[in-house]
Amino acid sequence: MGPSQTAANLANYCEGFANVMDMHEKRKRMLLTTNMRVTKYVILSPECTDVLPCDISTMIYESKHGIVVKETCFGAIIEGEEDAIESLIKEIRALDPAGIFIKDRGFPIGDPRRCRGDASGSPCKLLWITSGRRSGSVRPGSYMIEAESKMLPLISRALESFAQERSRDSIGIN
Repeated sequence: MGPSQTAANLANYCEGFANVMDMHEKRKRMLLTTNMRVTKYVILSPECTDVLPCDISTMIYESKHGIVVKETCFGAIIEGEEDAIESLIKEIRALDPAGIFIKDRGFPIGDPRRCRGDASGSPCKLLWITSGRRSGSVRPGSYMIEAESKMLPLISRALESFAQERSRDSIGIN
């Protein structure tokens, strides 16, 4: 292989490398501008809010953001584009800032790794198939939400007290 062939190979290599780098930059820009789907828990503080899970679900359905909502006993699970979720969370929290809490969820709604749905193959599902009735067991993660829910009334009262103090300080009342 002569020097001219080596130079041609090197030029082709550099051109290919430049194309790869250009594709990498395009992919990076696309990821920065693409809106990711996120899933969040909306947890209502027991005893400290008059907002019900059905109120949150109705608000989400009426928003027409294209967000998937699953109403639960503790609030709701919501899933959708990150920007739509963030704007909706602001509206939801405005209903009761001290009584509504938001928590990230690592799995989408209906994900077979977390859901006891039809395809899960869980022992509860097998019992349901053989006996004709569902044998309920707590979903993974429910114990943590239950433990956290016991603390939420205390946190809600502290947030309300803090907000009242701040509003009194802002208008000059001692």
